[in-house]
Amino acid sequence: QVQLVESGGGLVQAGGSLRLSCAASTRTFTTYAMVWFRQAPGKEREFVAAITWSGGNTQYADFVKGRFAISRDNDKNTGYLRMNSLKPEDTAVYYCAASVSFGTVPPTTPVAYKYWGHGTQVTVSS
Repeated sequence: QVQLVESGGGLVQAGGSLRLSCAASTRTFTTYAMVWFRQAPGKEREFVAAITWSGGNTQYADFVKGRFAISRDNDKNTGYLRMNSLKPEDTAVYYCAASVSFGTVPPTTPVAYKYWGHGTQVTVSS
């Protein structure tokens, strides 16, 4: 069983930045694709960004392209989501998820991911 723990959320003004972290309790983190989803109140969970096991390929939702960057440090068993130019509509609970995957393109659907964190709240004030 792999545990994922998100951190780095908080309250920030519009235009500000945050970096979310996702720490994984596994020594085989290098075999896992990783993804970030978010869910705002009253809305469905939506894909934000994903990264392959090697970090060699990333995928982004259109609404975060150019503002967010996903990355990972396999030596630290940790993934990251750097969020710049935050907008009030980015307010949501952000979840990381991971699953063993050796594909060259990271999955972007929730069903592809076996392990999930509990989420971290990001609130962007206007």
